[in-house]
Amino acid sequence: MKKILVVDDEAKIRSIIRKYGEFEGYEVDEASDGMDAINKVKADCDYDVVIMDVMMPELDGFSACSEIKKIKDIPVIMLSARGEEYDRIHGFEAGVDDYVVKPFSPKELMMRVKVVTNRRQSMADEADIFKHEGLTINFTARTVAIDGKRIDMSPKEYELLFYLVRNKNIALERERLITEVWGYDYYGDDRTLDTHIKLLRNSLGEYRKLLVTLRGVGYRFEA
Repeated sequence: MKKILVVDDEAKIRSIIRKYGEFEGYEVDEASDGMDAINKVKADCDYDVVIMDVMMPELDGFSACSEIKKIKDIPVIMLSARGEEYDRIHGFEAGVDDYVVKPFSPKELMMRVKVVTNRRQSMADEADIFKHEGLTINFTARTVAIDGKRIDMSPKEYELLFYLVRNKNIALERERLITEVWGYDYYGDDRTLDTHIKLLRNSLGEYRKLLVTLRGVGYRFEA
């Protein structure tokens, strides 16, 4: 079941969207302003789409959208009583995926939700992606994220992790890892591998357990 976060300071609008969303089979959560929305996304990154009003107290929709995108790249459909080109451009610059002008048709809004979520799913299916619980590795984009938050690593960390994951559940000898990741002409100390494994474990946080040390052999990525 896909999950929607509806953000609007008008309870009536939230209620209408909830009614139609649940009818279409979505799980619907609500927030009354931009700050509330950001806090909910921080607490729960599993939202598939955010429907958000522009004009709200505490924090406007454009600013909230920008902050949400920093936490996780969740599709955002913006609601606005104004349909001027400037507002649309400003919204898309903030990372908005679609723009709906009030008053709107709830049925049309649900169709737009379906289009946006299907488009994101198609992009994910086309990309070369590995997922394990909250760990997401995008080989195509060369990115690693934990619970939606992108993790920065060195180029060699990426290469080592990608090779381990590509060969998950296989015992990989130290010599093989060094040859495949550093190259045949590598003449450095093999402790470099251990150092990078340590750095990689630190980067992976709670998922460090997936990197298993095989004493006297090498390492294995278990998932």
